[in-house]
Amino acid sequence: MRARNFLPLLCILVALTPTARAAVPASVYIEDLTWTELRDLIAAGKTTVIIPIGGTEQNGPHMAIGKHNVRVKLFAGRIATALGNALIAPVIAYVPEGRLDPPTGHMRFPGTITVPQAAFDSVIEYAARSFKLHGFRDIVFLGDHGSYQDDEATVAQRLDREWAATPVRVHAILEYYQASEHGFGALLEGRGYPASDVGTHAGLADTSLMMALDPSLVRAERLKPGEGDNGDPSRSSAELGEFGVDLIVAKAVEAIKQSVARR
Repeated sequence: MRARNFLPLLCILVALTPTARAAVPASVYIEDLTWTELRDLIAAGKTTVIIPIGGTEQNGPHMAIGKHNVRVKLFAGRIATALGNALIAPVIAYVPEGRLDPPTGHMRFPGTITVPQAAFDSVIEYAARSFKLHGFRDIVFLGDHGSYQDDEATVAQRLDREWAATPVRVHAILEYYQASEHGFGALLEGRGYPASDVGTHAGLADTSLMMALDPSLVRAERLKPGEGDNGDPSRSSAELGEFGVDLIVAKAVEAIKQSVARR
């Protein structure tokens, strides 16, 4: 009898303990949250949103097609954590990659997906408009691919002109891509790796970054020059990639803070 009476009391006590109460959502990724959790986080001061932009394209015989999408999501997570007041939108995976007929650039390889420039511009514009509607004040474009860097800046400038009388601003953080494409390469060259190995696509730099962030996307048994590469991935490693990760995160965080301060 006593056991039956004790059980309801125990349930009440557990329900009243602080650990049983609704916890603050731990994820910085909007797609992991409910709409009420997101609403409450915005009200609590999480008013910066990062829109990560990737791209779906071939990355040599040794690295998965989703490289840009996975990479920019993971980078955005580290950047948002460092900022402290930022959340992350779902990754935009379909970007301009070249012509279809005749196929140009990466479109010559299976798995690459392209969209017209005007369609891409509309997608990032309306993503920004959506987040403005929901209460975000600083909207950050974070692009991992070279084909649309100018588009990011153009759309951001156009929206900023339109929203000049509001507290909302759009930031095209081109420094993120510059650190990935050039800064990390210069760092590796400074450590004695030749530019021909470092490369600009699926070479030493590109592959090492992916090995540091998500090695499951790299086929270790295929780390040698192949069709679709620019550079030599043979000596790629997670250890080298970590130098690039630290550099890119630091440059992006600094650029976002400076851009927000200027508004």
